Amino acid sequence: MTENNTSGNDAYRKALHKAQVELVKFHKHVIENDRKILVILEGRDAAGKDGTAKRITEHLSPRESRIVALGKPSDQDRKSWYFQRYVPHLPSSGEIVIFNRSWYNRAGVERVMGFCTNEEYEQFVHTVPIYEQLLVHCGVTIIKYYLDISRDEQERRLKRRREDPLRQWKISPVDEKALSHWKDYSQARNEMLLRTHSVFAPWTLVKADDKKSARLNIIRDLLSRCEYAGKGGHGEFPDPNQVFLFDELLLTKGVITS
Repeated sequence: MTENNTSGNDAYRKALHKAQVELVKFHKHVIENDRKILVILEGRDAAGKDGTAKRITEHLSPRESRIVALGKPSDQDRKSWYFQRYVPHLPSSGEIVIFNRSWYNRAGVERVMGFCTNEEYEQFVHTVPIYEQLLVHCGVTIIKYYLDISRDEQERRLKRRREDPLRQWKISPVDEKALSHWKDYSQARNEMLLRTHSVFAPWTLVKADDKKSARLNIIRDLLSRCEYAGKGGHGEFPDPNQVFLFDELLLTKGVITS
């Protein structure tokens, strides 16, 4: 490892440690004030959702924090109200929950791979803003992140998964088709952002080709959006060129991968 790499890794670890200390302070505030925090992480396959969720919860109280990553719906799930299987996993008072993928599967994988009908999809995009507004009205703070990576970076990460015996569990038939459906996923992402970005639950975009920087900036952004006792000690704000609120104009300016 070069001296520059060593220096960069040391700086990252120090910055991450500082941000995670603030996360612990924030979590203590959440517990003491019965807050309900829901963080949604979305993005293409291999966008870095797993690692980001782990870094957020790494030092939080395991009794009041959870990562939720549901598998494919069962036959019973398909017969139920679409949001029904997610309801039991919503945060209770004093809890932080991270959805590593969420109900937005319907607007991404299900839409692209044909796992839902057009009618089911249209019903979803019409009702999800209402559903999220209801959750906010009932005291749930929703923070939604879309991790955006380039095609070359996705290809590199998927190749590493296939070659690394410790990452074999991450490979799925859907992953294997991700690159061949790149444009389809781009179109589905754009439509999802346009139709589900709201005042109550806006989308925040994250340029995620650099995993470490993305994780650190997501934590900083999360802290900047929430009030808690003793806030300000971390002293760092997210990079506005890497983490920013969605705007329709971004789709035509080349800021998001196409």
